[in-house]
Amino acid sequence: MSTSFILVIILVVFGFFLAGAYNLLVRSKNRAKEAWADIDVQLKRRYDLIPNLVESVKGYAAHEREVLENVTKARSAAINAEQSGNVKEMAQAENMLSGALKSLFALSEAYPQLRAVESFTKLQDELSDTENKIQSARRFYNTNVMNLNTQIEQFPTNFVANIFGFKKEEFFELENETERETVKVSF
Repeated sequence: MSTSFILVIILVVFGFFLAGAYNLLVRSKNRAKEAWADIDVQLKRRYDLIPNLVESVKGYAAHEREVLENVTKARSAAINAEQSGNVKEMAQAENMLSGALKSLFALSEAYPQLRAVESFTKLQDELSDTENKIQSARRFYNTNVMNLNTQIEQFPTNFVANIFGFKKEEFFELENETERETVKVSF
């Protein structure tokens, strides 16, 4: 065999490796984007439920204006953070919203008649379901981000990632332990 033939074989093998590693990184990046889209859908569903929930509480807890305003402000902040696309900013805003929702649901303990309202309990159940879906979507997103980040750091795909400019993604994390608790919506 001639050296030029061996060189061609080495170049072809290297080309296949390069293409395979590149495709692996693209697939992982797209999976992370898909997972983020799933979070986005669930967050929008939550944002849509909150005004209805606030309205159903208003009639029973009119003098609890501050709690209702905090929920509304936290919802607006979360929507604005989502539009920024910054994962850390979104996580902080979502943490504020979760805290505000906890305060809102604590009101129902002070107003037993509110728990008897069918629309409130239905919204409560839907929000509880949405919170569970958000948790699942976060886990799915973070798993895909971990896979992508591992491939970007791992030899030999790290060379391909550097050549083609693949960047590590940020995890969607909660800041402290109290924020890791789910919103309590059972009465």
